[in-house]
This record gives sequence, C-alpha cells and structure tokens, in this order.
Amino acid sequence: MKNNRLSQLLFTFMKIGLFTFGGGYAMIAMIEDLCVEKKKWITHDEMMNITVIAESTPGPIAINCATYVGYRQAGLVGAFAATVGIVLPSFCIIYIISVFLENFLEIQWITHAFWGIQCAVGLLIADAALTMIKKMNKKPVPITLLIVSFGVMCASNLAGWQISSIQLMIAAALVGLFIFYLLPNHLKRGGKAQ
Repeated sequence: MKNNRLSQLLFTFMKIGLFTFGGGYAMIAMIEDLCVEKKKWITHDEMMNITVIAESTPGPIAINCATYVGYRQAGLVGAFAATVGIVLPSFCIIYIISVFLENFLEIQWITHAFWGIQCAVGLLIADAALTMIKKMNKKPVPITLLIVSFGVMCASNLAGWQISSIQLMIAAALVGLFIFYLLPNHLKRGGKAQ
C-alpha cells in the first residue's frame, strides 16, 4: 500500500514537472487540480496554507508545495518521492539541452514556441490566483488585505519601487497578528461592543 502511494506521488509530480512551463506559480494551478480536485490528497484550505508557507520559506514554491503534499501522504519518504518527482523532469530536460544544444534559444522555432508558452504561463498564473481568491475567506479583513496588497503591488510596478512579495506577506502577517491578538473581540468580528 505504501509503495503504491509513493509511486503515485512520484509519477503525479513528475507529470506536473514535465508538463508545466513557467515555474512554481504556473504549477500551483496543476497541483491544485491534481492533488485537491482529482486525488483528494489535501483540501482547498490546506492548498492555500501550503501556498502561503511555500512562498514564505526558502526554495522554489512548487518544490515546497510538492514536499508538503508528499509529507502529508507518506511522511519523509513521501516528501522525498514528491520532491524528486517534480524536480526530475526539469533537471533531465535542462541537462539534455545543455549537452546537445549549445545555442538552444537561438533556434528560431524554439524562440517562437517560447513566445506562445509565455502567454499560456500568464494564464496559468492568473488561474491559480483566481482559484485562491474564490476560495479565500470573504470576511472584511482578508478582502481589505487583498485589495491593499494588490494596490501596493500595482503601484510599485508602475512607479518602479522595489517592493518584494515577501515584504508584502510580512506586512500582511503583522496586520493579521495585530487584528487578531491586539484588537478587542468585538472589533475582530466587525460588530459593536456589547
């Protein structure tokens, strides 16, 4: 039974690693589809928590997500199987390209193919973001944090400010801690004092 689960983890994450272009954020939509919707290994809430933790810890977000899902399913061995599964296809492809094709990106049809892939990657990232927004807690504080964070990111991109997503997450975490630990209970709920 455990060997079957390990092989499922390995091959599921190999599929994600092999068929998803654009890095971790593009892979989140596919991880959500396979691990939450189809295989039911984790819940939607766990996926949102995994994404936040994976973004705020060192390492690529998709690998961190895979490691967590693997650990939840089969402990340390499962974490290892999922991590190897998601990394192995990219490693093999890049290794083959580096050995056999010195000027890979100078090949005209490869360049054009990557232009098309960039559009698809943008859609995958947007899909992951919309899925997370739909499943987000719809209370006033999370919605306000979402709107303010989005506004700050847009303003920083337009103005050329150097604000990273890590800084925004730390600021949002501090606001969350302030609201839920320092404000009185009636303000947390948004109601009036009794």
